[in-house]
Amino acid sequence: MINVSIVLYNHSVVELLPLLESLRLSGQVNDVFLIDNSPLENTEFRNLHVRYIFTGNNRGYGAGHNIALRQSLEQNVPYHLVVNPDISFDPGILARIVEYMDKNTEIGHLMPKVFYPDGNIQYLCKLLPTPFDLLFRRFLPGNWTKKRMFTFEMRGSGYDKIMDVPYLSGCFMFLRIRVLNDVGLFDERFFMYPEDIDLTRRIHKKYRTVFYPDVSIVHHHEQSSYKNRKMMWVHIVNLIWYFNKWGWLFDPERRAVNKEILGQFD
Repeated sequence: MINVSIVLYNHSVVELLPLLESLRLSGQVNDVFLIDNSPLENTEFRNLHVRYIFTGNNRGYGAGHNIALRQSLEQNVPYHLVVNPDISFDPGILARIVEYMDKNTEIGHLMPKVFYPDGNIQYLCKLLPTPFDLLFRRFLPGNWTKKRMFTFEMRGSGYDKIMDVPYLSGCFMFLRIRVLNDVGLFDERFFMYPEDIDLTRRIHKKYRTVFYPDVSIVHHHEQSSYKNRKMMWVHIVNLIWYFNKWGWLFDPERRAVNKEILGQFD
C-alpha cells in the first residue's frame, strides 16, 4: 500500500477533489496526508477521508512533506507518493508503478512522464545542475542558453525510454520507504525549490532514480518564481544554499554523475 502527502498553501477543497478522487479510485492508497501550511485553517478539509494536518507555520515544502514521511516510516509502508495539488492522472497508473517497483527493488525513486494540460511534454528529467543551469541563465536571452538546456534537460533521450536520472521533479515523487530510512528525508534547510534536487541526488548515490514513461500524468504547472518577485528571491536564496551545500564550480561528483548519465545515450 501507498501513503500520499500533499502540501497545501491557501488551496481550496475544490482544487483538490480531482486528485483525491484519482487516489481513491486507484485502490492502492493507505493514508492521504494533507499538510496545510496556510496562515488560516480550512476546516472543510476535515470533512474529507484524509489525514488533515494544519501546521499554522509555513516552514516550507520539504518540511511539510516530512511530517507525513515520518508517519510512513513509522507505519513501514512500502511506498510513499509526494505529489503536488495540481496533478491529475488515470487512477490505474499507481498499480502499474507499484508492480514495476516491486519487480525492480533497486529503484528508490520513480517519476512518470509528465505533460502539460495541452498535451505538450514537460522536460523534467535533468542532470545535476551547475550554477549556470539554475541561476545565471535566468538573466540571459533564451537563444543564448538553448543548446545548454537541451543537454541539461536530457532532451536527446527522446523521453520515450526508461532511464536513470539524477534530478527528477518534485511534482510527483514515488519513493521507496526503506530507501528513505537509509538516505534521510527532505533537507529542511531548503524552504522551496531545490529540495527535490537534493533528495533525488542523495537517493541516486545509492539507488536508482528512474524516469518511467510507460505511464503519464498531467501537471498544471505554474512557474511562480518567474512571475512573482518575492518568489524569485526565495528561489535564488534557496539555490544559493543548495550550491553552498554541494559545491559551486568544484563538484567532482556532479561531473562524474552527469558523464555517466549522458553515456546512456551514446
